[in-house]
Amino acid sequence: MQCICSEEAATYDSKHGKLNERLTKEIQARLDWIGVNWASTDTDSDESDDESKPAEVPKPFQRRREVRLLDYACGTGMMSKALAPYTTQCVGIDISENMVAAYNAQAENQGLSHDEMHAVVGDLAAADGPQPADLLADPRFFGFDVATVGGGLHHFADPELAAARLSQRLRPGGVLLVWDFLPHGPIHGHQHGVMHHGLSKERVRAMFEDAGAGKEFSLEVLGSGITVGSGDEVTRREIFLARGEKGT
Repeated sequence: MQCICSEEAATYDSKHGKLNERLTKEIQARLDWIGVNWASTDTDSDESDDESKPAEVPKPFQRRREVRLLDYACGTGMMSKALAPYTTQCVGIDISENMVAAYNAQAENQGLSHDEMHAVVGDLAAADGPQPADLLADPRFFGFDVATVGGGLHHFADPELAAARLSQRLRPGGVLLVWDFLPHGPIHGHQHGVMHHGLSKERVRAMFEDAGAGKEFSLEVLGSGITVGSGDEVTRREIFLARGEKGT
C-alpha cells in the first residue's frame, strides 16, 4: 500500500518538503475546482479589507459547516494539512505505525484536538477486506465529504480496489481527490515499493467511474512536473490532480 518504510517517517517531511509545499499551494488554489462545500474559505464572508471591521472570530467560537476528510495512505499528513483549514475533521489511515505516530504528533503540535485531526493504523485496500476489520467497520469511518490519496496510488497493488473502497467511505455527493504521476519510465534507485510507473488519464477516469465516483470527473496536470534522479538517471515526472463525485 504505502511505499515509504516505517523507518523513514522521521525524515519524510524534510526530504519532500519542497514538493509538499508546492502541492499544498496547488491544492489550495483549486478549492472551487475540487468542489466540496468547505467549512470555511477566504471568500466565505462578504467582509472587505476595511481595517475598521472587527477582527475575525477565533476558530473555537466560529459556527462552521461540518466537513470531514479521509486521508488514506496519509503518511505524515500532507493532504490533511493542506485541507485542514477548510474542514472540521481530518482522519488519516496508513499501514505504517511510525507514519501514523508522526501524523498524530504533528497534529498535536499544531494544537489540534483528536476530534479535529488524528490517524489510525489500517489497510483499506487489503484483498480480504479492510483491516483491522472491527475498527474500520465503525460508523465514524464512513460518511466523509472528501477522501484523498496523496501520491499513493502507484504504490498500491490494486489502485482500482483502493478507489472503490474509498468511494464506499464517502457520503453521497462526496468527492474523491488524488494526486499522482502520469506514466513514466523507471529510475534506478527510486522504486521504493513502486507497483505502477504512473497512471494514464484514461486509467484514472475509468478507476473513478468504476468506483462510483466518476460524476463531474476532472483531471489537471500541474505545471512542468518534478525532476527525479541524478547524473545520467534524470527524468521529469508529470503530476496530476484528479477529482470526481460519488453519485447520490
